[in-house]
Amino acid sequence: MLFAGLGEEGQRRLMASSAVLVGCGAIGTAVANLLVRAGAGRLRIIDRDFVEPSNLQRQTLFDEADAREALPKAVAAERKLRAVNSAVAVEGKVTDLTAQNAEELLSGFELILDGTDNFETRFLINDLAVKLATPWIYAAAVASYGLTMTILPGESPCLACLLESGPSGSLEETCDTVGILGAIVGVIASLEASEAVKLLARRREALHGRLLSCDVWTGRFQTIRVERHPQCRACVRREFSWLAGREQPRLTLCGRDSVQIHERGRRLDLATLRGRLAQTVADVRSNEFLLRFSVPPYEMTVFSDGRAMIKGTKDPAVARSLYARFIGS
Repeated sequence: MLFAGLGEEGQRRLMASSAVLVGCGAIGTAVANLLVRAGAGRLRIIDRDFVEPSNLQRQTLFDEADAREALPKAVAAERKLRAVNSAVAVEGKVTDLTAQNAEELLSGFELILDGTDNFETRFLINDLAVKLATPWIYAAAVASYGLTMTILPGESPCLACLLESGPSGSLEETCDTVGILGAIVGVIASLEASEAVKLLARRREALHGRLLSCDVWTGRFQTIRVERHPQCRACVRREFSWLAGREQPRLTLCGRDSVQIHERGRRLDLATLRGRLAQTVADVRSNEFLLRFSVPPYEMTVFSDGRAMIKGTKDPAVARSLYARFIGS
């Protein structure tokens, strides 16, 4: 409240605000941590993945115990954040954001925050945000480089203006191919969180209105003014192809040597599945959220909503075959 940009009124508005975060990896954990400590009223966290030891280098809400238990990131984040500030209503959702559930999961919030690691999900968020006229903040980081842009539907360019209408600063490498420095995560998350606080406290006059990018290794910082594209598919023609599901993949390559399979609308009884697998497969581990087992050289992680992550292959056909063999077609 002592900070002139917020004051007592701004803090009150922040405490009554609501935001939804899609993805709780490196940037997502840092943004969530900053917003909960700042006193944002309500925060929903949506994430499909679970904590692994390799996450701990950059995903600051998690620890080795979370990785040993293979806790879903949304669950681990909710527990940590509730312990940080019990006055904030934190809700973790262990699910994959899809065209079918996006409106249900993202509606009713003042702001949508990007903590994702892929552009399929970002374009889906952009479609829904433009449709509902909900502000959202794009953010990405890889290696030592990152960028972020605040999107105000109807006022500013959207993600489709930036990435679908010509050359852009989009990231083609991934953390699994070129690595990532924790320092760039902190920078981009801080920029995203500061823009979020401005929006949630209704201090829009303080928004910078630019695409910000930086490289913490070279020390290069850049701001770019982006214009709305006059024929933008999303914010001008209002063609929401990602939200319509026409471009949402059923199979998603998610990192190094792994494929995610989407089985929407399918519910699995993990206890029953564990009992069945234990008769033929060694080293079956599970908790109330997921089940993991190895079929060398592959490792499978199965969620109760029917999704599965198959490590050890980049071939969708192999992943589908393993899923059908052990889970059912």
